[in-house]
Amino acid sequence: MRRWILRLLALGLAAVLCLWVVSLYVEGRYVDRIIPRAEAPQKPVALVYGAGLAPGGVPSAVLAQRLDAAIDLYHSGKVDTLLLSGDNSDRFHDETRAMVRYVLDRGVPASAVQEDDAGLSTYDSSVRAHTVFGVREAVLVTQRFHLTRALYIANSVGIDAWGVAADEGRPRTRRYALRETFSRVLALGMVLAQAEPRYPSGRTLPSSR
Repeated sequence: MRRWILRLLALGLAAVLCLWVVSLYVEGRYVDRIIPRAEAPQKPVALVYGAGLAPGGVPSAVLAQRLDAAIDLYHSGKVDTLLLSGDNSDRFHDETRAMVRYVLDRGVPASAVQEDDAGLSTYDSSVRAHTVFGVREAVLVTQRFHLTRALYIANSVGIDAWGVAADEGRPRTRRYALRETFSRVLALGMVLAQAEPRYPSGRTLPSSR
């Protein structure tokens, strides 16, 4: 019995080590492409990932921070278009429309806004940006804790992507550390498997609008 317990412990430790190594690989693969907002390269598109809504159907604090950073990139001439990618799979949760309304209210013209309401995940948003919206070069806009995973996925699926941290200049948080560890491992698996997004075609969900 003791021998079996030791073996199980050894297997558990090996599994944890493997997860940690894979997570570190994904985290570090494109970390050199995270740049200060003021030094962002000129790109055709800023891809903004959804992050939920607050009561009243407005962007959550995390999402608003991403949108504010993207708006700043647009107004400073760093990008020509904002691609707002959110999850509208629930008819009572119109994330992308809230994102569009937010940027329009802050001076971004409708002609400079594209919306993808089938961005159900970071992976889906990135793949669809490339295959559905034809994005080949982009600046990714999200928080620092999420940015390394987003960069890994986007660059792996064919986008020449750079990243700007929406929370630039703010203290780093470990709040999402455990979740990101597993999410990075999943991201590597999906990239290697060349998984298709849930909705591989069409710019809106089949049942939307």
